[in-house]
Amino acid sequence: MQTLPVRLRPGDDLRRALEAVVAGQGVEAAFVLSGIGSLRPAEIRLAGAEDVLKIDADCELLTLSGSIAARASHLHMSVADAQGRVAGGHVCYGCTVRTTAEVLLALLPAWHFAREFDPGTGWAELVVRRRGEA
Repeated sequence: MQTLPVRLRPGDDLRRALEAVVAGQGVEAAFVLSGIGSLRPAEIRLAGAEDVLKIDADCELLTLSGSIAARASHLHMSVADAQGRVAGGHVCYGCTVRTTAEVLLALLPAWHFAREFDPGTGWAELVVRRRGEA
């Protein structure tokens, strides 16, 4: 495991930028160890919901965690608005960094992450393989 601290800039799409950082390192698997910052807007898919919650206001990124891989990322976050109300769930594309996002990544160069349909859950779930395995 290699750690990589990253600072994302205003205007970056949080999820796309993290996926690009990992791909740019030539790695196919990573985890977010920690993440804080600010977003506007924040786009979150809540548990069991199909619709996305869009918070089009300044938000503090309180927590960020999950796995990152090409076409296989699964990230969760919690954000707070100016009144201190907290929302959390799946990170969608469209979460835009407002001032900064400070993220610590754990790069796993020996591993490959993918998402495959799991009939037991009905969702595309994480599949972990050693890099180079079929």
